[in-house]
Amino acid sequence: MAKPIFCATHPRACSTAFERVFMTRKDLACVHEPFGDAFYYGPERLSARFEADEDTRKASGFSESTYKTIFDRLDREESEGKRLFIKDIIYYLVPPDRQPARIAPSLHTKKRGIGTESENGVKATNGEHEPPRASSVQGVNREPPFPYSTDGEPGNPTVVPNVLLEKFHFTFLIRDPHSSIPSYYRCTIPPLDEMTGFYEFYPNEAGYDELRRFFDFTREAGLVGHKVTGQADGTANGEADKPETCVIDADDLLDNPEGILKAYCKNIGLDFRQEMLNWDNEEDQRRAKAAFEKWRGFHEDAIDSKDLKPRTHKKAAKSEAEWDAEWQEKYGKQAAKVIRDTVDQNMEHYLYLKQFAVKA
Repeated sequence: MAKPIFCATHPRACSTAFERVFMTRKDLACVHEPFGDAFYYGPERLSARFEADEDTRKASGFSESTYKTIFDRLDREESEGKRLFIKDIIYYLVPPDRQPARIAPSLHTKKRGIGTESENGVKATNGEHEPPRASSVQGVNREPPFPYSTDGEPGNPTVVPNVLLEKFHFTFLIRDPHSSIPSYYRCTIPPLDEMTGFYEFYPNEAGYDELRRFFDFTREAGLVGHKVTGQADGTANGEADKPETCVIDADDLLDNPEGILKAYCKNIGLDFRQEMLNWDNEEDQRRAKAAFEKWRGFHEDAIDSKDLKPRTHKKAAKSEAEWDAEWQEKYGKQAAKVIRDTVDQNMEHYLYLKQFAVKA
């Protein structure tokens, strides 16, 4: 059987709409953001977001989820005979704030490379600094279990050993931070925060830095080849057995869904079908609602959608001043500054990845 497809992305990249395309395929088993369970809630959690809120971690149903239990789940899903399509936020596998990676204890075997510990930042107000750590909250231990006492692997930015990463066919999905960052900010303020349970915006959850570092690692480690889908002819020497580098930009997808998806399907070895662009039926809607339920508030647009059609008008170009004015009008002056700072911090990573984007 062909390798499971892993679409690696950052938050608010139109990735759930992209996922819905593949949920129409009865020959695929779609797995929606499985690694967030371990990242936020489990005993190996990397995030400090719910560190002081054990009740929320327990109520999630994932407080015992480790990286191994998630891989075990993927193995069970695959054993049922369908090829997997996994869409996930890649920073769920990468320690926050550029802390050196160490292999998750549940996945650890001896004789790995050596990692080191690092200092962590302190977050004080909404979106302006780094997430809270133990030293910043009097009487409350908010330090997540990371850094682990395990070792890391040379060059590997994740908590997952390379021997497991090699099992996947990696592809990538990106979106302009001018669109994704304010979209994520909106999910952390009223009224959506009551649904999402995310009551504070963390700039270090933008996800571009982690995606870029993981992308570079997949090419350096040979998880994907250096030939870029839709950009060159021929096959790079010695890489005939490796999948092409495949990066989808959300704006390209929204402008030309059929063309982009045909190129993507060719990359992953799947036949493109016109009906993949429409899911206006009871069975597909039921599957989507069940799959997206655990991340309430983040996926309502995708749940309510019925198809993926080309935009009637391409996204209008805006000056930076126009973006700032729009954010200030929607979210206020202070929030607009947080959004601006976060966008500026991530544009370099986005533009780097965009040079590899599929052209159709």
